[in-house]
Amino acid sequence: MSDELAKKRIAIIVADGFEQVEMTDPRDALDEAGAETTLVSLRPGNVRGFKHHDAADEFDVDMVIDDAKAEDFDGVLLPGGVMNPDALRSVPAVRKFVRDVYEAGKPVAAICHGPWTLIDAGLVRGKRMTSWPSLKTDLTNAGASWVDSEVVVDDGIITSRKPDDIPKFNEQMIAAFAHAPRSRVAKNKTRTGSQPRESR
Repeated sequence: MSDELAKKRIAIIVADGFEQVEMTDPRDALDEAGAETTLVSLRPGNVRGFKHHDAADEFDVDMVIDDAKAEDFDGVLLPGGVMNPDALRSVPAVRKFVRDVYEAGKPVAAICHGPWTLIDAGLVRGKRMTSWPSLKTDLTNAGASWVDSEVVVDDGIITSRKPDDIPKFNEQMIAAFAHAPRSRVAKNKTRTGSQPRESR
């Protein structure tokens, strides 16, 4: 375990139906770099991942979005899956939290369909971005410049296309979070529960 992200707090925002590996692999990488990751969702209890079209594991929710404050975090991770960002993008508290984190100069990382939430948060205009290919038109119509690339970093927004891109995505995400302004609180709380891990 490194200390590259020691005492950095990263919010991972998901709803039911997130692509499991796009949460678990980046979360493992963040944990290994010393970050404190907080799984944020729309309601307390558990949230379910998916493996493509099939329901997968449940994970303990650490915090509901209504209790999340941008000043308490150093960055945001938005995993993909289709159902997950489609639910998140319609929730005002999610849009506000993501926008507030970004406007405080802290990075936001999104993979696959995750950038849908960034569109509704008003953060994509003028940005160079990538995503799952089916989002190309949505991002372009919202003012982004879409490219087909493993990972794109532009002005604090890190995006990737799909699970195959996760290694490069993790590398650039951790680098961005390492240089972000620190949150006003730096806790060392261990995340709750014992979530199943994606087999490698």
